[in-house]
Amino acid sequence: MQTHFRHRTVITVLLAVSAAAPHFDMRAAEAEPLAKPKATAAVPAAGETKSSVVENSVVKVFSTMRYPDFYKPWTKQAPREATGSGVVIEGKRILSNFHVVRYASQVQVQANQAGDKISATVEAVAPGIDLAVLKLDDETFFDSHPPLARAKVLPEIKDAVMAYGYPEGGTSLSITRGIVSRIEFASYNASVSGLRIQIDAAINPGNSGGPAVAGDKMIGLAFSTYGGADNIGYIIPCEEIELFLEDIADGHYGGKPAMFDELQTLETPVLRPFLKLDKSVEGIIVHQPFSADATYPLKEWDIITRIGDVRVDNQGMIKAGSNLRVRLAYMIQKIAKNGKVPLTVVRGGKEVQVELPVAPERPMVIAGLEGTYPSYFVYGPLVFSTASSEFVAGLTRGDRRSGWMNALSSMGSPLVTRMGDKPAFKGEALVVVSSPFFPHRLVKGYSNPATQVVKTINGIAIKNLEHLVQVLRDAKEEFITIDFDQRGGETLVFPRAEMLTATDEILTDNGVRSQGSPDMLAIWNAKAAK
Repeated sequence: MQTHFRHRTVITVLLAVSAAAPHFDMRAAEAEPLAKPKATAAVPAAGETKSSVVENSVVKVFSTMRYPDFYKPWTKQAPREATGSGVVIEGKRILSNFHVVRYASQVQVQANQAGDKISATVEAVAPGIDLAVLKLDDETFFDSHPPLARAKVLPEIKDAVMAYGYPEGGTSLSITRGIVSRIEFASYNASVSGLRIQIDAAINPGNSGGPAVAGDKMIGLAFSTYGGADNIGYIIPCEEIELFLEDIADGHYGGKPAMFDELQTLETPVLRPFLKLDKSVEGIIVHQPFSADATYPLKEWDIITRIGDVRVDNQGMIKAGSNLRVRLAYMIQKIAKNGKVPLTVVRGGKEVQVELPVAPERPMVIAGLEGTYPSYFVYGPLVFSTASSEFVAGLTRGDRRSGWMNALSSMGSPLVTRMGDKPAFKGEALVVVSSPFFPHRLVKGYSNPATQVVKTINGIAIKNLEHLVQVLRDAKEEFITIDFDQRGGETLVFPRAEMLTATDEILTDNGVRSQGSPDMLAIWNAKAAK
C-alpha cells in the first residue's frame, strides 16, 4: 500500500458489461522484450482535420473474459463478453486499460468505421495503475492508423478536454466535451497510487481505455468514474503512461516504487511542544515505520521535512508546480534510484539525511492475485488454495454470503484478523480450504471446513501452500491430522493411504482434470525424484 493517510477516495472501475464483474487484477506474460521505438505523431493528411486524426487512432476493444472461481479453483467462471476502448501508440501497439483485458482469453480490436475485427494479444500490463499494451496479429493495420501524439506536460485546470471512446448505448465512436477540474496524486487501488486527472466530461462504461485529448494531443487515458456522482471521470495522465512504457521497454513490468510507512500530519498544535520542535520546522510525522528493524532508516516520531530537494508541508504535501500541490509520495517515482529515495528528517531536534528503501509492492500475508489464477491442490476430498484478497472479498458479496464475515470474525479467523498484515516471515501465506468437501465416505461425520485456514498438518506449522504440499508429499505416518487456525471447529483425521487412493477416484467423479495447479503438481511429483 502506498503512504497511509486517514481518508480514502472510492472510485468505480468501468467495465463495459451489463453485469458487474469481480474486481480482480491480471499480470500478463511478456513474450519478448519490448523495444522502445521512437514516437511518431499522427499528422493530418490533406483534407483531414485534427479531430479525424484522433478518431482514426481510437479503437474499440472486444474481450472474452474467463474469471477465476475462487471457491472452485480447479475451474473458471463462464465466459463473459466485455468491450472497452484503446488508442494507437508508437511501436505498432494499442494502449488500453488493464481492466478491459483482465483475464481475457480472446481479445479483438476494431477501428472506427471499420467492418472487421483484428485479433490481438495482451503483451504487457500494469494492474495497479490500470494500463495494458496490446499487439495486433495483423500489423498492416498501423499503415493507415498512426499513433496519437501525447502531451509532454500536464494540462492546466479548466483546460478544455475531449473524451473519445465506445461507451454502451451505441456502436459508433462517442466524443464528449468537458474541462480539467482537478489533478492529484491519489490511490488507484489498495496498493498503488499515481497522478490522476479529474474531468467533468461524461465517461461511461465502455469509455475505459479511450484517450482524453486537449488541443491535438492526448493528455491521458480514461479509466474510471466516481460512484454516485454525475460527470466526474478520471483519466490516467501521460506522465503515468510514460513511466509504464519506460518500465516495460525491457520486456518486464517492475512496478511503481512506493514507501509503506504510516504517516501523521503535524497540524495539531500540541505536537510541537511534545516533540520540542521549533516553529520553523515543517513536515510530516512518521507514525509507524514500515520496519521495526534497528537498521531501518526511519524511526517513530521522525519528521520528514524534505524528499530529495523538495520541501514537505505539515500535511505531507509538496509543491509540484505553480498550481499543483500533491502528496509527497509523488516524488518517489521521479527521484527513486536503485530502490532508494533521499529524505531529510528531524529526529530529536537534529536534522538527519537518510536513504529510504522503496519497493513496488507491499508484502501482504493475504495478497492480491494481480490477474493470475489461484494455485490449488486436491488431497482426497479436500481442496487447498492460497488465501487471496479476492477470495476474502468474494465472501462479502451476494446475499447468500452475507453471513460469512460475521462467522469468520466470531471464530477469530486469520482471514479477518490478519487482513492487511505483513508476512511474519519470508514466504508466509495463509492456506485455506477453498471449497466444501467433495462427497466421499472419508468425510462422514465431519463438518464443512470451507474457508478455514490450515494451522498444522501432523503437528507441523504450515507456512504456505507450497509447504503444505511438501508436508503431505513427505508424510510417512499412518494418519494425516489437520488442525485449523480458529476458535472452535474440529481436528480432521484421515487414514493417509486411503486419502492417496481416494484422490484419483474423487477427481474422476467430480470432473476435475488435474489434482493441482501446475506449480503445485511440480512440487508433488518431485517426490518420485527423491
